[in-house]
Amino acid sequence: MKDATESLNFIEHIIEEDLANGFPKEKLCFRFPPEPNGYLHIGHAASICLNFGLGEKYGAPVNLRFDDTNPAKEEQEYVDAIKRDISWLGFKWANECYSSDYFQQLYEWAVLLIQQGKAYVDQQSSEQIAEQKGTPTSPGTPSPFRDRPIAESLDLFERMKNGEFAPGTYLLRAKIDMASPNMHMRDPILYRIIHAHHHRTGNKWNIYPMYDWAHGESDYLEQVSHSLCTLEFKAHRELYDWHLDQIVDSSKLRPKQREFARRNLSFTVMSKRKLLELVQKGVVSGWDDPRMPTISGLRRRGYTPESIRKFSELAGISKRDNVTDVSLLEYCVREDLNQTATRVMAVLNPIKVVIQNFPEDRIEHLHLENNPENEASGTHEVPFSRELYIEKEDFKEEADKNFFRLTIGHEVRLKSAYIIKAEAVVKDSSGTILEVHCSYDPDSRSGSGTEASQRKVKSTLHWVSVAHAIQAEVREYDRLFLDESPDTHETKTYMEFINPNSLKVNKTAYVEPFLSKAKPNESYQFQRLGYFTLDQDASSEKLIFNKTVGLKDTWAKQSAAKLSTQSTVQKTQTQGTQVGKSGLNEIQYLGKKLTNLSGEKLEAALHDIRNHAEQVTFEELEPLFSTASKKVGTRLAVLVAVGTLLSKGLTKNAAIQNFINSCATDESALLSEEAKKLL
Repeated sequence: MKDATESLNFIEHIIEEDLANGFPKEKLCFRFPPEPNGYLHIGHAASICLNFGLGEKYGAPVNLRFDDTNPAKEEQEYVDAIKRDISWLGFKWANECYSSDYFQQLYEWAVLLIQQGKAYVDQQSSEQIAEQKGTPTSPGTPSPFRDRPIAESLDLFERMKNGEFAPGTYLLRAKIDMASPNMHMRDPILYRIIHAHHHRTGNKWNIYPMYDWAHGESDYLEQVSHSLCTLEFKAHRELYDWHLDQIVDSSKLRPKQREFARRNLSFTVMSKRKLLELVQKGVVSGWDDPRMPTISGLRRRGYTPESIRKFSELAGISKRDNVTDVSLLEYCVREDLNQTATRVMAVLNPIKVVIQNFPEDRIEHLHLENNPENEASGTHEVPFSRELYIEKEDFKEEADKNFFRLTIGHEVRLKSAYIIKAEAVVKDSSGTILEVHCSYDPDSRSGSGTEASQRKVKSTLHWVSVAHAIQAEVREYDRLFLDESPDTHETKTYMEFINPNSLKVNKTAYVEPFLSKAKPNESYQFQRLGYFTLDQDASSEKLIFNKTVGLKDTWAKQSAAKLSTQSTVQKTQTQGTQVGKSGLNEIQYLGKKLTNLSGEKLEAALHDIRNHAEQVTFEELEPLFSTASKKVGTRLAVLVAVGTLLSKGLTKNAAIQNFINSCATDESALLSEEAKKLL
């Protein structure tokens, strides 16, 4: 059996190593340190789940510390939203802290640095300072004020604090090393002047610490053991340690900074500055617009805390920056809602059906199963009458043999009701179909146990009784951006990739009367259509539903078609179809033997599979994604081959991601571990 620690992420390995080396488990402490200058997004969820997940795993406290060091951009609204989002995700923080809690201590330590000759007041412009920093390959030029007398720097710093100078006139800089190969060590700024009202300290302070100065010192004051940051702070780690060197007490715990990759998501942007611009320019309705990647936007769209936590688990913690396919996020919420959402019927694009042999004054109350995935979910009543709405797309007056829904002379079953046959249509003067006249089989009622009720027909349609239908507004969402990576283009801005059709509002949808009792943020599966949640702006007089996600990933099909075209081109440029086929046969052959191998023989077989994988294409491998779960060896061989194609530049689409996810949760440790390498 494999060592259990092999499934740990690299951050957990660091912690386990520290514990093995004697670090007291009771001194473990983590923190999540957001800046309250915007709403949290799905990228922040990765850090939230990491830090609070570690807290749960090790029984350690996790502080929520607001990095409120820039009052010009920070607001109480953002503080409240951040707390709301973390609580909604299901996490509890040990202490609610603020960098502003430590302003006095940070100021006193800064004064101490000046007194020790390790900091000085500079009065150059930011442009001059940037120019004098030098380049990574050439040393910087010392500021002409670097050797300012200590007493003079102390006096100027005190006057900066008292508000005697305008912003930009003076700065406090640490005196470190202008020739350091690490640019962050070349006399970094510690304090700048800002005349702005702070949401907690009011107008008490006129100088504010830079994040690098406040970061490590705040960790130290809170006795945080492991300070986990995203990769852009890796180059700051040396400065983090230098700052601590100046003030740390050897009798107290010294924090350790370690870095992990930022979570990036396809077809969106993850910068709070850019998300704010979308809000300010009216591209979206607000931070909680359901098209936004913010946690509040995802919540309003119908995403669940469980789905976001599962997404964070499957996407994993990485040492290298990468882009996660948004289809993985959609997969997670689809899987969660499939288990929890109540099934109901709604018609988005209605056409009327009249059942001519059904009595006009008759109303039947049928029972619709709430959730077939949960036997305890029960049923609810749905009224059935002579006149119904069905989807316009579910009827064709004349259809070919591949159309299995309602057409003249053919039968379909109505969900949880009867079998009907289309007999005729009623049209207006322009030829538009207004009604479809049908007949029904009275003995075919679902669940009645009659011979007719068990008769098989090729299609089952959802419906709503006209007399009982409630008109509702339904908002359907598409990707906010048309480009997979909208903010990585050199000649275009991300705004140029806005999808003009990202929101479709349908005000003439009809839903069954059961939904009159729906509450905001409750999720439902509209049968055959997807998952929807009641919007917060809805009322008893006006139902508004947001589409969370479809039942199937239509974007995956588009991606697969694109990849198929690419694969065909690649195939003709390599060794031809026959060689590719041979490679596929070899992969399948080796796969059948894998579960009987171990040690060097297993590694040799996997090596051969990787070699053969270079001769096959994605379109040849994809049909094997549906291999039965009991055929572990074949699935492992396919997974290894997919990994080889990904390493050669194949784009990870939703079909690939879903296959990897299914392997990652397999009972086979070998298959699961191999899949986790590709997450």
